[in-house]
Amino acid sequence: MKYNKKIKLIILNFVFFISLAALAQPGSEVSHKNNSQLSQDLSGFKWKMKMMLPGEGIKAGLHELPPEDIETLVWNAAQVPGDVYTDLWKIGAIDDPYFGRNSVKAQWVMHYEWWYSLQFNVTQNLTDQLVRLDFEGVDYACDIWLNGHFLGSHEGAFSGFSFDINHAIRSSKKNLASSNILMIRLAPPPQVNAKVAGRKTPWFGDYWRDLIPFGIYRPIKMVYTGKTRIKDVYLRPKIEANNNAKVTLEVEIENTEAEAKDITFTSTIQGKNFKSDIITTVFTEKIAPGKHTIKKDISIKDAKLWWPWDIGKPNLYISKLSISENKINHDFKETTFGIREVKMEWNPGFTKDEVSFPRTTLINGKKIFIRSACWGGPPDIFTGRTSKEKYKKLIQLAKEANMNNIRIFGWHPSEIPLFYELCNEAGITVWNDVIPLGTGNLSHDEDFIATTIAEGVAVIKERRNNPSLIMMEGGEEMFLRSGDPKFTRDFLERLGKTLQENIDLPYVPDSPLTCEASQEAGYKPKEAVHALAYFYNMGHAPMEDWINKLDFPIVPELAITSVPNVESLRKFIPENEIWPPGPSWGHHWADLDRLRAQNFDTFGSEKTGSLQEFVDATQDAQGIIFQLSIEHFRRNKPKTSGIALCHFITYWPDMKWGIVDNYQQKKRSFNYVKTAYQPVLINLQFEKRRWSNNEAFNGKIWIVNDFYKEYKDCIASYTITNDNAVVLNKGSFKIDKIDENSSKKWLDLNVDVLKKVKNNFHVNLELKDKNSNLISKNKYMLLIGNHTAAAKEFKAMGNEIRQRNATYKYSNYNQFFDKLTGENGEVYESETDTIIARGFKTKN
Repeated sequence: MKYNKKIKLIILNFVFFISLAALAQPGSEVSHKNNSQLSQDLSGFKWKMKMMLPGEGIKAGLHELPPEDIETLVWNAAQVPGDVYTDLWKIGAIDDPYFGRNSVKAQWVMHYEWWYSLQFNVTQNLTDQLVRLDFEGVDYACDIWLNGHFLGSHEGAFSGFSFDINHAIRSSKKNLASSNILMIRLAPPPQVNAKVAGRKTPWFGDYWRDLIPFGIYRPIKMVYTGKTRIKDVYLRPKIEANNNAKVTLEVEIENTEAEAKDITFTSTIQGKNFKSDIITTVFTEKIAPGKHTIKKDISIKDAKLWWPWDIGKPNLYISKLSISENKINHDFKETTFGIREVKMEWNPGFTKDEVSFPRTTLINGKKIFIRSACWGGPPDIFTGRTSKEKYKKLIQLAKEANMNNIRIFGWHPSEIPLFYELCNEAGITVWNDVIPLGTGNLSHDEDFIATTIAEGVAVIKERRNNPSLIMMEGGEEMFLRSGDPKFTRDFLERLGKTLQENIDLPYVPDSPLTCEASQEAGYKPKEAVHALAYFYNMGHAPMEDWINKLDFPIVPELAITSVPNVESLRKFIPENEIWPPGPSWGHHWADLDRLRAQNFDTFGSEKTGSLQEFVDATQDAQGIIFQLSIEHFRRNKPKTSGIALCHFITYWPDMKWGIVDNYQQKKRSFNYVKTAYQPVLINLQFEKRRWSNNEAFNGKIWIVNDFYKEYKDCIASYTITNDNAVVLNKGSFKIDKIDENSSKKWLDLNVDVLKKVKNNFHVNLELKDKNSNLISKNKYMLLIGNHTAAAKEFKAMGNEIRQRNATYKYSNYNQFFDKLTGENGEVYESETDTIIARGFKTKN
C-alpha cells in the first residue's frame, strides 16, 4: 500500500508538469498575449516534518536522505505555508495553544529544530532553462538542501530569497530518476528580539504570551525561465495635465550568460477592473552580463486614477511584460498597479515649533481625513491557522465599519500580498510601519544596521506597486524604550531615506513622538500622539474630560479594551473558568480591574451581575469611548487630519483592543465605530456624560462631511428620550448647504427636561436630504448623576489599580486572583481548587 501511494504521487506530479509545459515554456516561441510564467507552487499538505535536537539533524544525516527513498513517509504531516505550532496541533503533539493556558505548555517547541521535507518529480526537458527556488518568507532562520546539495541559508522573516537549482535538480522521464527531495532545516527561533529587531515580528507586548512563532509562512515556488530573466518590475506613476499620466516601467533584469544579449521587451497595460484600450510598448535593449535596471516611460491618456472608496473608484491597471531574444521566450511578469500620487501638507493650527512633519494626506491632490484602525494582524499569529477567506472577510468588515485606511503598526508584520490586493480592490489605503521594530535598543554594529535596513528595502520593493500603500512609518514606539535617543533618530532617518530611494511615498520616522526620549532626540511637543492614557492611567479622569483635552495633528493610536462575545469566549476559555473569570482570562490579557473601572465610568456600575452583562458592558464601553473620541477629532478637522483605533482585529483570542475578535465576530463596539466613521456624520458635542435633574442639558450639534460632495436643503433633527423611550423633547432645523470636506457646528442645544429622569437619558440625531432620504444618524446614552462625585470614585479605583501594579507589575495576572497571590487569607492548595477573580461574585 505504501508503494502504491508513492506511485500515485509520482503520476500526479508527472501530470502536473505536463500541464505546466503547455504554458509559456522558456526557450519556445510564444506570443505575448498568451504568455505566462512557468512555475510550480509547492504549497499544500504534502510536506513532512520531524523534530530534532539543535544541531543533531545534520549529524544524523537528514539532509542526505536519498530522493528515491520513502523514509519521510513516516514523518509527521505538515503544511506549507504554515507554522510549526499549527502543524503540531493538527497531529495531536500539542494542545491548542489558543485554548486556556496551553500556550505555556507548548514552550518546549521553540527550543528544537524542525526539518521540513517535500518529495516531488520533474519530468520535463530543462535544456536552455534556468530553474530556481523562490522562498517568499521563512520565519526566521533556515538551511536548504535539494537532493543532498546544500543551496544556502537565510535569516530574516520578511525578505524573500532564491536559489538557482539546475546543478541540483533531477529531471527524467523515468520515475525514480525524476525523484527530488527538498529538505529545510528550521532553526529554533531567536530568543531576544533586540538581536533580530526589524527582521522578525516582536513576540512581546500586552497582547501575547512568551511563545515565539516560527515556520515556513509563505509559499515556495519553482520557477522556470530562459537564460535572461526578470528579477523585479516597478511601475512608477506620475499624474500629468489633461487627465494624462506617465508610468515609468522600471525592470530589473539579469543576463546569466557571459555575452551581451539583444533582448526585446514587450509591455502591455490595460484596465483590470474597468474597460480600456490596450497600450502596447515594444523596445529592444542590449543587456550585458549581470543585473541591470532598464527604464521606459509609457504615456497613458485619459488615465483612470486610483482613489480611496469614499472619494472615487479604486481603478486598477494590469501590466504584462515579456522578454524574448529572436522571438524566443525568456521570461514573463504580470503586475497589478494603480495610478495615484500621495503628498503631505502641514496641518493648519499648528506651528513648526510644535510639529516636525506635515500630517495631512493628499491623494491625487485631494485632502483625506484618515478614518483608520491599527490592523492588529495577521488574522492569526500562527499563520497556519489563517486563510484567504479570513482576509477577505476582515477587509470587508473594515469597509463596513466605514474605514478608509488600515495602519500596519510596528508590532506586527508588513502583511502578505493578498492583504494589499484586497485593499487595492476595496479602495482602502494603508499606512505601513515597514518593518516591526518593537525595541528601541538596536545594536550599533554597522553590519546589523545595514542588514536591518536591507530587510526594509526588500519589504517595500515587494509591496510598492500597490496603490493602497500611501504612507511609510519607521519604528513603532522605539523612543518609548530607547536608551540612546540620538542614535535611534539617526537610524530611523537613515531607514526612511533608503526606503524613499525605492518608492515615491511620504515617510515619518516613528510613532508616537511625544515622549521624553523623543523630545530629547529633538522632536516637537505636539507630534503624533498615542492616545492610550485613558486605559493605562485608568481613573485619572472620566472619558469626556480626557478626550476633550486631546489636541494633536494626528492620532495613530487610540486604545481601549473589551472582552470578546460569549460564544467566542467558550472557544478559548475552559468552561470551569468562564464565569466568574478564572486565570485563563488573565492569561489572555483581561485586565479585570481596568475593565470593571471602565464599566463604572461608562454606566455608573461595574456590571458584574452575569457573564453576558459583563461582556456586553465592556464592549459598549469600548464603543462609547471610541465614538466620543473619534467625533472629537473629526470635529477638529482640518487641524486634526486622522485617527487610528488600536486596533481593528486581534491575532489570537485575547481580551484586548480589537473590535472584531479572533473568530471574525464583530463586538458591539464595532457598530459604535461604524457610526462614528460615517463619511457624513451628524454628531453631538457635550461637556459631560453625567447630569443632575436640576440642570438643563446643553450640547452642540455638528455635521462633518468627508465626501467631496455638497448637500443642499437638508433637515437635521434631534429627539431626547428617557429610559422608557418616552420623548422628553424634540426639534429640527434646516440646513441650506453642507460644504464638501467640511466640519461645522450648526446648533446650540439647551433643554430643561431632566427633572423626572431616573437613571439614563438618550439623544438621537438624524440628517436627511430634501427628499427625506437618510444621510446620517447617531445616538448617545447619558447618565443622571454627579459628575464630580463619580470622577472622585473613578480616581479611587485608578489609585487602587496603580498600587496593585506597583506590587505585581502590569503583566502579572496573578494579581486578579487572591488564591494565586495568597491575599485575603486565601491559599492555593490543589488543582481542584476553584480560582475566581477578585471583585466578582463567587460560584454558587
